[in-house]
Amino acid sequence: MKKFLIAELASIIKAREPRGTADERRFFTGVSIDSRITQAGDCFFAICGENFDGHDYISDAFAKGAACAVVSKDVEGKFAGKAILKVDDTVKALGDFAREYRHLCGFNVVAITGSVGKTTVRQIIYHVLSQHYRTHQAPKNFNNEIGLPSTLLGADQQHQIVIAELGSNYPGEIACLTHIAQPNIAVITNVYPAHLEGFGNLQAIMKEKLSIAEGLLDGGILIVNTDVVKWLKGNRLNYQLPITNHRVITFGKSDDSDYRALNITSDGLSSRFTINSTEIYLPLAGAGNVENTLAALAVCKQFGLSIDDFARGLKTLPAIAMRAELLQVGTLTILNDCYNANPASMKNALDMLACLGSREGRRLVFICGDMAELGNQSEHLHAELGTAIAEAKVQLLIAVGKFAKIAAEAAKENASYNLQVEYFEDTLSACNNLQKFIKDNDIILVKGSRIAKLEMATEKLKELFS
Repeated sequence: MKKFLIAELASIIKAREPRGTADERRFFTGVSIDSRITQAGDCFFAICGENFDGHDYISDAFAKGAACAVVSKDVEGKFAGKAILKVDDTVKALGDFAREYRHLCGFNVVAITGSVGKTTVRQIIYHVLSQHYRTHQAPKNFNNEIGLPSTLLGADQQHQIVIAELGSNYPGEIACLTHIAQPNIAVITNVYPAHLEGFGNLQAIMKEKLSIAEGLLDGGILIVNTDVVKWLKGNRLNYQLPITNHRVITFGKSDDSDYRALNITSDGLSSRFTINSTEIYLPLAGAGNVENTLAALAVCKQFGLSIDDFARGLKTLPAIAMRAELLQVGTLTILNDCYNANPASMKNALDMLACLGSREGRRLVFICGDMAELGNQSEHLHAELGTAIAEAKVQLLIAVGKFAKIAAEAAKENASYNLQVEYFEDTLSACNNLQKFIKDNDIILVKGSRIAKLEMATEKLKELFS
């Protein structure tokens, strides 16, 4: 980030008068919330989390050369001669500063939300646009009230475009985030049942995702999956689309979409399709990624790229870690999609597995973890997952977790073929037994919510078969 005066920061976040320095010209050159990676010249924000308190690490930050610290507790007396800025809420202060910084730098912001595909859409947009513009994105899916400000503050005046994700676990979170990001372009990839524990039903999730439009700047553009528009119309909720204030662009499978793919073919590893007679090669697996690509194209077009520009840039897109990431480990083919899971992303992943199986003619294996945060619909939705597992003709199902066990029971009940099922209470137990069940030449899908930590299974497979 660019140099910033400490006194100017104090004004923006409405801090008490900075203590420890009388020199209003003192500045900082970066922002940190983790003392372990604080660098000389940083402003350290003491964030209070569930399992930590940043105030306990202020001395560590100053020891590494922090220029100042933003705090919400009375700690000034402990740090004589240091610049301490006192606020009521350090997380809010971080967001307030990020919002102001975003406008001072003047870059364009693309904000992405949705139940599935946020990170993939972000990565595609970044990969293509960075070939034409000075573009910034977070190194990870920094999509909450701490991660989003960190993304914005990680850019500087040289950047022209910042691409950010907006996630949500409870009502009102996206509205808060979008007012920090104040995007020029907002994207809703799709809306499916996810985080039901915090929202209760699909209508609440729909309302939450649509709130991303609340922060759009004047003249902003909302890019939204046509399925979302149809759902709103079917449920008489069309008023929630900001059609009178912003331009709305649609993408998806419907004929009336502004961006629609035709002539889609897939070999299980990649896809080809046409848009306006231009052939697009997508080096990612899965039908869901075709729609993700359409969303990314709609964004890139707003920055002046032609479809041909987009198609050329897309060809070199690298694999995205733990998101439908195809790995060749010895004789195994692993679809490493274990970053997170909900009913829609599980169905997409199973479709990819089935497609790979039809092409290769090899045994299909699914290492399946629980889908988290589905509230009182958890059992029902895991039973539905079991039906989808049977429809995908999975031959070996390794279920990990109490809800995955429900999916396994439903899969066994619905399978019209010999489905082998193995159940483990936790991922470590499953890992310790993989050598008993996995065979050479298997095609293996590894997928579950973050709580399952199924990347351990992927690493174990590498150890066993590399």
